[in-house]
Amino acid sequence: MESGSSSRAGLARHVDRRLLLRGALGAGAVAAVAIPARRFLVPEAVAEPVKVGGLAVTCNLTLPVACAANQAANPFGTRDAAQLAFGFSRYNGWPELKESLMSGGVQAAYMLAPLVMDLADKQVPVKIVSIGHRSGAVIMVRTDSSYRNFRDLTRKRIAIPSRFAVDFLFLRKMLAKEGMTPKDVEIVEMAPADMPAALYVKGVDAYCTGEPFGAAAQSAGYARPLTMTRDEWPRYMCCVLTVREELIASNRPLVQNLVNYVLAAGRWLDGQRKNRETAVQIAAKREYFNQDPNILRFVMSHPEDRVTYGDLRMIPQEFEDLMQQAVAAGALKHSVPYAKYVDESFARAARPASIAL
Repeated sequence: MESGSSSRAGLARHVDRRLLLRGALGAGAVAAVAIPARRFLVPEAVAEPVKVGGLAVTCNLTLPVACAANQAANPFGTRDAAQLAFGFSRYNGWPELKESLMSGGVQAAYMLAPLVMDLADKQVPVKIVSIGHRSGAVIMVRTDSSYRNFRDLTRKRIAIPSRFAVDFLFLRKMLAKEGMTPKDVEIVEMAPADMPAALYVKGVDAYCTGEPFGAAAQSAGYARPLTMTRDEWPRYMCCVLTVREELIASNRPLVQNLVNYVLAAGRWLDGQRKNRETAVQIAAKREYFNQDPNILRFVMSHPEDRVTYGDLRMIPQEFEDLMQQAVAAGALKHSVPYAKYVDESFARAARPASIAL
């Protein structure tokens, strides 16, 4: 009996241990399944990065640099990063970019400064929050032409991107310097990308535009600059970072982040020569400018200050002067108050962003 009782007790203990072990294994298995399940749960959908529209022009170069640096610092895909994320959206011309910004197709864009003044005057809710560059426009003629000054272009055909473009104001400034007016030449509007070919086939006698479309013809050997803004108007500004007021109201931190990166990109571009080479490699990519890096490299080095980016201060008097020139050119019907089209608060509050590229 005692032996039987001992056997039964041992069996009970054995069974209890087995059940306990099974329970522990079961709990472990549940835990093993439950933990990864929590770890790999499909996250709630996060917002796509805000797209910032721009053209493939080197006056816009701070934008792809800013986009690439922001993505490197905060890879897209997490909810926190998405709150501050922005990306590049390439457009082929100012008219389509203007329409997209007006309709809300994009919430932010690099735009022609006089065009933003006009949109704001027409009650389109947009504000300039940063400058994108300095200098950067050229007036090109054929290498084999006899043109040495603007008087030589009398009654000649000159292409400009738009009558709202500051390139047009630059052309007017150069004509006025020699006592001429736009009536002394034939002005045609043309997409910048088409200008080098038009000059090559002698469809135009000269063109005035932003880079790299001057460098494209110059590096190919059939065109030369008649003049550059670096020589005649070094504080020239054309492309400005513009955002819709709804984005400012709904996500100020994102707009501030965007401005921080744009200003930092400008200082970084003018900081070291090697940075410009890095910028060339970034901008040449398909998702950005999708251009020949050799042409972009030519812009960055012939000469180095062909386009500059380091001084992006927003100076009211410079905007006022630009606006008055646009009024005189007929691009604007009348003066537009500075506060109507500019929001300086983001530039004033800007903090250095890391351009770790």
